[in-house]
Amino acid sequence: MEAQDLTDLLDELGGDVQGALHAVPPVVHLDDPDLSDIPGQGSEKWLKIPRVVAVVADLKNSTQLGTGRHDTSTARAYKAAVEGSVKILHRFGADFIDIQGDGGFGLFWGDRAIARALCTGVTIRTFSSTLVEKLETKWGASGGPETGFKVGIAMGRVLVKNLGTPRNQAEQEAVWAGRPVNYATKCAQSADRHQIVIAGSVWDRIRSNDYLAYSCGCGEDPPSAGLWADKTIDRLTDDEKYGRMTAAGWCENCGAEFCEAIMSGSRKRNDIPDYVRLEMSKTQMSEAIAAVAQRQREARLARRAGLTQK
Repeated sequence: MEAQDLTDLLDELGGDVQGALHAVPPVVHLDDPDLSDIPGQGSEKWLKIPRVVAVVADLKNSTQLGTGRHDTSTARAYKAAVEGSVKILHRFGADFIDIQGDGGFGLFWGDRAIARALCTGVTIRTFSSTLVEKLETKWGASGGPETGFKVGIAMGRVLVKNLGTPRNQAEQEAVWAGRPVNYATKCAQSADRHQIVIAGSVWDRIRSNDYLAYSCGCGEDPPSAGLWADKTIDRLTDDEKYGRMTAAGWCENCGAEFCEAIMSGSRKRNDIPDYVRLEMSKTQMSEAIAAVAQRQREARLARRAGLTQK
């Protein structure tokens, strides 16, 4: 590229930005669209989906797998991990799947979106243990970096359309503007391997589902209200950061039954004692009080910072 070419390109980009900022695009609202409804590059329209649940799978220490002398080992590990996570997303009916490096994300909307997304997340968590076990059997526990999937789940509304090089579909891709993918990614980044971290609004939607909020009770008596632990997701800046974390996968004894119940829309169980439910209610109340107090502290700090800056 010659000097004048670069100058012309930068001038052209400036004009493109100016034109985009002055043109008000039409936004089409659909609750349960097909992928074919996503506007193409040549359209001015954007599609708005009011509730999308994003599941992000991030492989811990993937950059340390390296290549060089270990090319074939790295290739096989990536193939097993990525293909496994994508197969899970597909089986639970993800409406959109994107592979990014060592993992990827799936988006769910429409019928039972939250149930499908949570079952996907727990299945990836369960697969994570299987993956690591197979890798260590093949190469030994000290044959590579500590790895395994970190899972993040968030939800919210999005705007989407295909963007990229005009008239070249190979260089176009759906862009998901909004919080779900970004927040789910940050949730995954805040997790450790074999953990699921969910944003605050996701917990709000599943806390009343007995199959998701309480442990199954296998190996303990009775089921526990401690399946999920408090998790502050520091990289989120609103109420979504008051999330939850669990290291639990599907139980070998009843996981399949729980998955079926969640996917079918069941929410209530008869094996949870009243005092366990009361424990959950007290915990939720204390959490709400703590969250309000935290927001008040942050607001005071923000006001003080503003005064200091003045």
